[in-house]
Amino acid sequence: MSIIYGERVRLRATEREDVNNFYAWVNDPDVTRYLSLYLPMSTVDEENWFNSMTQRSQSEKTLVIEVRDGNGWKMIGNCGVFDIDTIGRLGEIGIMLGEKDEWDKGYGTEAMSLLVRHCFETLNFNRVYLRVYAENLRAKRAYEKAGFVEEGRLREAVYKNGKYDDVIIMSVLRAEWIAQMKEK
Repeated sequence: MSIIYGERVRLRATEREDVNNFYAWVNDPDVTRYLSLYLPMSTVDEENWFNSMTQRSQSEKTLVIEVRDGNGWKMIGNCGVFDIDTIGRLGEIGIMLGEKDEWDKGYGTEAMSLLVRHCFETLNFNRVYLRVYAENLRAKRAYEKAGFVEEGRLREAVYKNGKYDDVIIMSVLRAEWIAQMKEK
């Protein structure tokens, strides 16, 4: 897969040298507040994750999110597609923005839009879905801007930080995405 470019964001393959940034992000409670991670991760854990990720199919490898930084690019997070169903032509996507100074700038929305485009144009999906904690209003808004609609709720399905939260299932269908692209 080649690099996927947007206006301000690009998605590229993950390299071994990216693991140190991932390690810092997955051990930052602010970053992982709305992720399924709940225990500290070691550098060995992250190395093992990277090694297992390299064994996955090309379609399910994690992508690095980068933003323009002067004449170069700055890594701010990662995203990816997983649990691909080749018969139903669907998959789940996820995102982590680890650089907190880059939050609330629209990069997450753009990265998700690029990932959704990749799912429909490259992977030939009919449906893309994700899960988001109900309390994570910022992410939910970003997903809605990227075309996702709420389709279900798993009540009190996650326990984190001493309390239960609902998990919202959101999706976008190919026909909806095509209609959105025509409007732009």
